[in-house]
Amino acid sequence: MNIVVNTRLLIKNKLEGIGWFTYESLKRITQKHPEHHFYFIFDRSFDPEFIFSSNITPIVLSPPARHPLLFCFWFEYRLPRLLKKLNPDLFLSPDGYLSLRSNVKSIAVFHDLNFEHYPEDLPWSFRRYYRYYFPKFAERAARICTVSEYSKQDIIRQYAKPAGLIDVVYDGASELYAPLQPEQIFRTREKYTSGHPYFVFIGSLHPRKNLVNLFKAFDLFRKDHPGDIKLLIVGARKWWTKEISKAFKEMKFSDEVVFSGRLNAGELVNVLGASLALTYVSYFEGFGIPITEAFRCGVPVITSNVTSMPEVAGDAALLVDPFDPGSIAEAMRKIADDEGLRQELIRKGDNRKNVFNWDRTADLLWESIEKAIKTS
Repeated sequence: MNIVVNTRLLIKNKLEGIGWFTYESLKRITQKHPEHHFYFIFDRSFDPEFIFSSNITPIVLSPPARHPLLFCFWFEYRLPRLLKKLNPDLFLSPDGYLSLRSNVKSIAVFHDLNFEHYPEDLPWSFRRYYRYYFPKFAERAARICTVSEYSKQDIIRQYAKPAGLIDVVYDGASELYAPLQPEQIFRTREKYTSGHPYFVFIGSLHPRKNLVNLFKAFDLFRKDHPGDIKLLIVGARKWWTKEISKAFKEMKFSDEVVFSGRLNAGELVNVLGASLALTYVSYFEGFGIPITEAFRCGVPVITSNVTSMPEVAGDAALLVDPFDPGSIAEAMRKIADDEGLRQELIRKGDNRKNVFNWDRTADLLWESIEKAIKTS
């Protein structure tokens, strides 16, 4: 069997949620199924580390597609010609984008439909592209994979895709994430917060990650909780908006917020493992990988009570109202003041950590591939 895979988001040192899904699942699938051949389609030069096994042929299809106009050109003109030439059994797209001008059987992975619920969070050109094309991709796909039961039901509601053609393929968490030793915690805190304890946020600095209310919540927490606890923000400012900037500038305790920028995987393990708790209070997520990574690190989690996050967190996190800074601040206070609660959450997270792992992700994705191939 020949399978073509859209690997545009495999970019060295720039893997985020969808990139990690692509990396971890495809690494396992290609190595586990040497009897099949895979064509990895990049839109720029690639790092050899992404060619996981000898049954992979990498192809660079220019130009780099990072803008809606280039999405259209790449997927509707460049890709169909390549697919016609390769004539594969299946096209797999881990970021959900398909080619409407190709008749090759396709699987799209829709990680979430945030653009349908909060279109104002995206630049006009992106939201126009997503809201026009993704319903068509849903109709075109032989099967859709998604990363939570919440997202499956959302796809059914938004696009009327039959439930039997949607497979839940949960995200996982890398085994690199593990509890730190005391000296590692000490060194990490010295490096990032001058030795002080801290709450940590990890993710792209996108409006839906809810930094506005996280900043307001931290201000409320510090006002009523004098001390030396910091807030560490990890991620690139790609989507930093005027509203986020305004919220930060209006903080009374902005000097207690530390921005690390994007970190590599090794540093992420240290930064998360040395934190007082993960504060992941998005108002929309299809899954929320940092939640499971925190479980593996033995770190308590504060997360939102909306969309997929209660499904992922189970009973192993403090759930808050992401639209209420007071709710988030109260959870911070509980974590800071109640060591018994911290240890209870760590124990529950340890029990839950194995529910989500990349081996399971890869197996579920392969099952979906087999289903698609078997359908006429």
